[in-house]
Amino acid sequence: MINTIIIAEAGVNHNGDLEMAKSLIDVAADSGADLVKFQSFSADRLVCKVAPKANYQLNSTNKNESQYEMLNKLELSYKMHEELIKHCQSRDIEFFSTAFDIESLQMLRELKLQQFKIPSGEITNLPYLRYIGTFKKPIILSTGMTELVEIGNALNILEEAGTPRNLITVLHCNTEYPTPIEDVNLKAMITIREEFGVKVGYSDHTQGIEVPIAAVALGATVIEKHFTLDRSLPGPDQRASVEPSELASMVLSIRKIEKSIGDGLKKPTLSERKNIDIARKSIVAKKNIKLEEIFTDKNITVKRPGTGISPMEWDNIIGKKSKFNFEPDDLIRL
Repeated sequence: MINTIIIAEAGVNHNGDLEMAKSLIDVAADSGADLVKFQSFSADRLVCKVAPKANYQLNSTNKNESQYEMLNKLELSYKMHEELIKHCQSRDIEFFSTAFDIESLQMLRELKLQQFKIPSGEITNLPYLRYIGTFKKPIILSTGMTELVEIGNALNILEEAGTPRNLITVLHCNTEYPTPIEDVNLKAMITIREEFGVKVGYSDHTQGIEVPIAAVALGATVIEKHFTLDRSLPGPDQRASVEPSELASMVLSIRKIEKSIGDGLKKPTLSERKNIDIARKSIVAKKNIKLEEIFTDKNITVKRPGTGISPMEWDNIIGKKSKFNFEPDDLIRL
């Protein structure tokens, strides 16, 4: 069975509150997700103080504060990272985080993370890509806002730095929060897989849970989905996130889809074999047939059950002489 890696993206939905972050870990663990992901950054290293907010951030946060001021309240300290890792261990779910600068990557490496996430905004950050490539660890690369050539460039940089392509999973992504359904373009995920020969997945910012489920059916090996304790909470990503019950429903649905995909071989399954004789048909007598009478389309027909001669033998039966007497609905024997 396919085993899709499901990343429950807590992101910055903790609002800088350690206890809220731990509650998000609890929700992710209870949902059955494989990893719970946060974001590791320093506002001082991430954004200029005059940098504007995105429209979705303006619509969901205080319009009078800058992007820098907003992010400054959402930082997680080294100590908070340690606390969250410890809480993840107690809940048997893997801690994961996206680093937005080289120093944050260094911190996650010190914290002994075994895989790393590159956010869409860093896919054109050459020094960042070169540095993370030297880790030679599994990488998940998001590709929102990109052209194929930019994905190819990033993959080449990571490989040249030391990370082989078989350790990289590329996530198709759209970075509008929430993403309009008509902009999802799931087929692009397939294009990425065919173009670059990499494992692919999907990072979802749509409202609802239907699209990531569909992505699994199309071959996603990783699904990432933002979640929150409550969409009405303040914060830039809350409104585009699913609530706990939705996250649990998404995970359950993905696990069902995984089972349904199968091995691709077309053959009767164990569960349906018992129905073959019931649902298929046999050649039977249409009316009384006497010994030595010729079988024609006037005296034989096709009916259930399928325990007799298959109707696929019809042409071989027509014209032969009956070796027995038959009554209507008797299975024809030769």
